[in-house]
Amino acid sequence: MPSNFKKKKHRKHKNRQNAASDGEDETDDIATKDSNHVPAPKEENNNKPYIVRFSDICGRYLVAARNLKAGEKIIEVDPLAIGPWAASEPVCIGCYKRFEKGAKIVRCAHCGWRVCSTSCSSLTVSGDHRKLECNPLKEHNVAKLFETSSAEQIKIMYEAIFALRCLLLKKSDPERYALLLEMEALNELRQKISSLWKRNQQLIVSRIRDEWKFDEFTESEIHTVCGIIEVNSFQIGQSEVHARALYPEAFYIMHDCTPNTTHTDDPKTQVLSIRLTNDLKAGEPITLSYSYTLQGTLKRRQHLYESKFFWCQCKRCSDPTEFGTNCSTMKCTKCQKGHILTTNPLDQNADWKCKSCSNIIPAQNVLQLLDRLFKELDAIDGNGIELYEHFITKYRHILHDNHYLFLSAKHSLCQLYGKISGFLISEMSLEQIIEKEKICRDLLLVVSAYEPGLSRLRGVIMYELHAPIMIQVKYQSETGQINANQLKRMLTEVIQLLKQSAAILSFEPPGSQEYEMAVAARDALQKMQAT
Repeated sequence: MPSNFKKKKHRKHKNRQNAASDGEDETDDIATKDSNHVPAPKEENNNKPYIVRFSDICGRYLVAARNLKAGEKIIEVDPLAIGPWAASEPVCIGCYKRFEKGAKIVRCAHCGWRVCSTSCSSLTVSGDHRKLECNPLKEHNVAKLFETSSAEQIKIMYEAIFALRCLLLKKSDPERYALLLEMEALNELRQKISSLWKRNQQLIVSRIRDEWKFDEFTESEIHTVCGIIEVNSFQIGQSEVHARALYPEAFYIMHDCTPNTTHTDDPKTQVLSIRLTNDLKAGEPITLSYSYTLQGTLKRRQHLYESKFFWCQCKRCSDPTEFGTNCSTMKCTKCQKGHILTTNPLDQNADWKCKSCSNIIPAQNVLQLLDRLFKELDAIDGNGIELYEHFITKYRHILHDNHYLFLSAKHSLCQLYGKISGFLISEMSLEQIIEKEKICRDLLLVVSAYEPGLSRLRGVIMYELHAPIMIQVKYQSETGQINANQLKRMLTEVIQLLKQSAAILSFEPPGSQEYEMAVAARDALQKMQAT
């Protein structure tokens, strides 16, 4: 799949997540019933656009301090700590860029860990690697373990390095370490998940204390840092970067499957910016999605429970049709005309039933089917247009047209049509151009329900949609198939798509694919206005 389909993951404060998991109606109550929360001391807010509040239901969370406008930046912060992904493939220990296959192996001259080059910015005296773990790793001669470790063990070493980097702040930067400890680790809850706790004990805690000999840190301290990372880290970076980071302030934000914010991280500085995608009234909760919005409720809630430790019960999760989009709906193969939906979206084990006949499918069977189809879809090469098309055709009789697995395939096709050899805009047939338009419209309709307003995904799809419409304008006007009014209407839509796309994507950091789309959208507008 195109790299920018794999959206950034974000992990947040679990007590706050429970507020969202108790339903959006309850979140509304939090925002309006002063008896349920204690506002943060005024001096902590420093005239910021949000207020930190507290309730027994959701812990600390953010609400709008005043009426806020869509596009307004509410948080901009430097990272407290950065490290590789969990179980990451080997990456540069300084900048987290992946290594090309067959690339020459370059190692840090001090600690021996692999780096992208000797000129990597993090290898300077002021870089995080040199400031934090480089000398300790050298003193403990950790790099020698690469010689006797398997590929899987090396992946865990990269995961452990993030925990070690956080722990080293305790001595090197106590102020940053104190801020880090403000984040929730959920040790009591996580300890009840024996598989998770044992994994961290064996692969992270024992590795840092026993194998790497950093026994100055207690098991409890390391487990706490593991929890903080699991619960609160943001996945950051562009497609070639495999990193995650912990940020102050941002970890307060509650989850909702229909969020009202979006976030970007600067590829050079890793500064995190969080902006509103919709207008907010004073006192309304500020929310962020901790899961992929283009995913069905059954799998989305499962992901949230397994990685964020709560069962979401927001308005979208509570609606079997997911706001009428049917993102999880299947087609009935028994009566050939009905739709199959869960009988209770807030119960993972609830049966699924056809709305037109008596056909009932156990939830476990649905999960097995979804897992099988996902593996098939995920195995498609990133540029496999024909394979994505075949996947949609193959399963059209069992999945709703808006099913999230189809949305995934359509998202890939949306970005591939017109971009790769054999399917460049100049090479596509009129039928293929029309198909791209249809796919973009299908996606835009669903995304507008899940990520309304100034969301990054809406901006990208709008940009992709303008091209097939513009090509059809040219073709139909040249062949006399449209009149003046139809021409005007189509051109007006193209202009609106380009304007909105440019406005949304201009918030993205320079150098990112999305920002380049904003530039291209503005250029296209100028050309249209000049003709």
